[in-house]
This record gives sequence, C-alpha cells and structure tokens, in this order.
Amino acid sequence: MSLATIYGRARVGVASPLVTVETHISNGLPSLNIVGLPEAAVREAKDRVRSAIINSHFEWPTRRVTINLAPADLPKEGGRYDLAIAISVLAASGQLEEVNYRDYEFIGELALSGELRGVSGLLPSAIACHQANRQLVLPSENQQEAALVEGDAVHATHLTQVTAHLLKHARLPDCVPAPPEPPALDHKDMKDVKGQYQARRALEVAAAGRHNLLFIGPPGTGKTMLASRLPGIMPAMIEEEALAVASVQSVAGRKMGVEWHWGERPFRSPHHSSSAAALVGGGSIPKPGEASLAHCGVLFLDELPEFDRKVLEVLREPLENGEVHISRARGQVTYPARFQLVAAMNASNEAYSGEQNYYQSSASQKYLKKLSAPFLDRIDLHVEVPPLPSGVLVNAQEEGESSESVRQRVERAVARQRERQGVQNALLSGRQLEAICALSDEDKQFMQQALETLKLSARAYHRVLKVALTLADLSDSPVTRAHLMESLSYRKMEKTLSAVVSS
Repeated sequence: MSLATIYGRARVGVASPLVTVETHISNGLPSLNIVGLPEAAVREAKDRVRSAIINSHFEWPTRRVTINLAPADLPKEGGRYDLAIAISVLAASGQLEEVNYRDYEFIGELALSGELRGVSGLLPSAIACHQANRQLVLPSENQQEAALVEGDAVHATHLTQVTAHLLKHARLPDCVPAPPEPPALDHKDMKDVKGQYQARRALEVAAAGRHNLLFIGPPGTGKTMLASRLPGIMPAMIEEEALAVASVQSVAGRKMGVEWHWGERPFRSPHHSSSAAALVGGGSIPKPGEASLAHCGVLFLDELPEFDRKVLEVLREPLENGEVHISRARGQVTYPARFQLVAAMNASNEAYSGEQNYYQSSASQKYLKKLSAPFLDRIDLHVEVPPLPSGVLVNAQEEGESSESVRQRVERAVARQRERQGVQNALLSGRQLEAICALSDEDKQFMQQALETLKLSARAYHRVLKVALTLADLSDSPVTRAHLMESLSYRKMEKTLSAVVSS
C-alpha cells in the first residue's frame, strides 16, 4: 500500500474541523515533504516522526514521501498532527496490516523516543470526534479532558501501544473521568457581609437573571467583597454550559483540576492595566481573552475608571451578543463570551468627603468622565454601596444570610425561567419580554413617564423589563408595579453618572 488516509483534527477557536492526513510513498530519492499550509511546528514534524518511528522499531521508508494535510487552505499549527502523520506513514509503507482507518481519529505530539505528549485544546476535538462517531486515540496526558465527553476515546503513552491497538494485539485503556474533587475549603460566603442590604439584594437579582452589575461607593465599603461572592449564589451549570466553559479553558491551555475545575463557574478579575487584547483576545495566533475565559461566569472589573476608556469600549459588543470575533490576516476566530459583568468603582480618586453632592464635585466629574454613556447603558443594575455606620460595623454580632440559602431562591427563579422559555431572562428578546411581562395600560403609562424622566434608551427600557421579570420570578408572581419600581430604582444612579459623563 503506497497511499494511506488518516483523520485528525485542527483547532480553530473553539471549533475543531476535520483534517485528512494523506501520505503517498513513491519511487525517487529519499525525501519527506509536508504540504497543506503547515506552520513551523508542523513542518518540523518530519524530524520528530522519523525519529519516533525508528525508535519504535519500525522502518523509515527510503523513498519519496509526500504528506498532504487537507483542506489545503486551513492553516495547520502545533504538534497535534504528529501521531496521525506517523500512523499514515506506517500504513502507506505497509508496516501495518489492513486496518479500517476510517473508524479512527488520531491526535498527539510525538517525542523522539516515540512517547506521546499532550496537546492543548483537545476537548473541542473530542466533542467533534464523538459527533462523527469515530474512536479518538490521544495522549494519556489529555485523557481527563476527553473523559468529559461520552464518546469512544482511548489513550496511550507510546506509539507502539497505538499500533498494537490498531492491530488488535492489545486494547488501549478507555478514557475515564477522574474521581470527584473534594470541595474547596475557602468558601466565600454571603454570611460574612455585614449590612449592605441593598447591595446584597442586587447581587441576588443579578445571579437569578444573569444581569450586569455596577457597585459605586467610597473605598472600603465592601464592593470587592460582595462581587467575589457572586459565583457562590449563581445557579449550577447545566452540562451544555459546563462543556462550553471547559472547551474555552482547554483552548487557552489551562490545566483541568489545577487552573480550572469541572462544573465551577469562572471568576476572572483582570488588573486595570490590561490591554484590549487581554480582555477580548487577540495575538498573531488568536487566543481567548478574559471575556471568553469568564464565559458562563463572572468578569469582575475593579476600579473601573482606572481602565483605559478604549479598553472598556471593546466590551460593548460582547456584552450585547455574547461573542468575540477576532479577525487577523491569517483568518477569523469566534470565541464565546457570555459573561456577567460586575464592576466596582469609587466616585472619585480623591478622599471621600461624605457630602450629599459628592458625585457632583469637580474631582468626581473629572474621574467619572473616563467612562462612556453607551458602556454604562449596558449595565442593568447600578447600586450605591455607602459606608457602614460604625455601630453596625463594630457591634454587629449576627451573621448575614448564607450563600446556600440565597442560592436556593436563585435556583427556583432560574427553574421558572427555563420552564417558561428555556433560557434565563437576560437572553430574551424585546418582543418576548413584552409578551411575557404583559403590562397593563396603567403600567405602560407609568413606564413611559419613567423613561422620559430618567431619559432611558430603548436598550435600557428592555433591560428594566428583564430585571422586573427576574424580580417577579424571585417572588413567584406576575410582573407588578412594585417590580417595575424596584427595577427602575437600580437605574437612578445611572442617571447621575450619565449626566456627568455626557456633560
């Protein structure tokens, strides 16, 4: 057999298109050519594969070897094609008996000794292979990721183990999930928060409806402390969300069980010196940014006005459509980025004065102008976090309500949302919202007056309805005037901020 066709998988964002490795051995001077738009790491595979085959006690064909990676217009990068190339060379040179290679896919990097090394971004490939109904052969280092998918995947540590499996001399072990991890000891619980009842209420509403949230107040009032407790009251992820989160983490090269944990909502808190590429992703070889790493979780921006204004503006599109589109000369990549934005800020970088017109001072106006009105318009809940009275801070003996108790209410509200439309309120369209809320004529007139008074945009109007619907779900009732009023109360601070940044 002088021609062999083997299947592998590329990595394009969180997608994993099929790559066909075609190897042809013909007469001529001994040589090896790899075509099909290979990058430097793929071109160097010819040296790794040759040494791995020889050190695995096989023969390297002393003829002209041509390897084509199809489709030819898809850039190939990394060492993930080494194993597929090696198997195709062995098959084309007749060193493996007749095997039905159409039932297999191969991914893995080869050492010179023939040992298999792990690759990054394997989970999307495991999902795609399962959908194609093929068996995936992969390095043992990646078996935990592959075990997250209920597919037919086996793992090996050496090239000779793979060939023995193909020849049915010895079966490779299946990928099995790791034993469940013990619960983390460092629980950030809501019961540690003293006072700040309005902020706690807003945090619960944000968790139940997947709403964006902004805390505003002087230093030391608990804004960061409150934000860090949001993941603890968010609803448990469904399997589809958990796989989406795991795919992004895998593509980013983050190690499961160390840098992220299965079923745990991400909490990302980038420093205010971060660039736009760090937030939404980028680079010559596009990689996911903080917005995508926070997919299905929380993106916390502390000291919001300290971020560069141009950096914050790149978050406007992901906040609206839940995706990041990165275009480079070598291609386009799309990463999911449906996160909850939680931000915290002071009204000024000057000392807190405690005056009633604190937000209208010249220092505050200069500081707040770093934000834009369109960016603030995409945040559903604007909550002031005032300083605690000294008596509450020093003498309070009671613990606040625990995160477990709050999460139970959030879970019930989310269950109502999924029964009604199958999605959380933040994902509903304007037409769906208006149909579900079914406002009376009196409530419509009330909302019209409120919109004119607060000068809210059409986007803000629909976000007010979404928050009101979440409040109704938390109280297990239809949307009432009280829910609309509470929802509008979370926009009063926005009017103050927008007046400053627009002046």
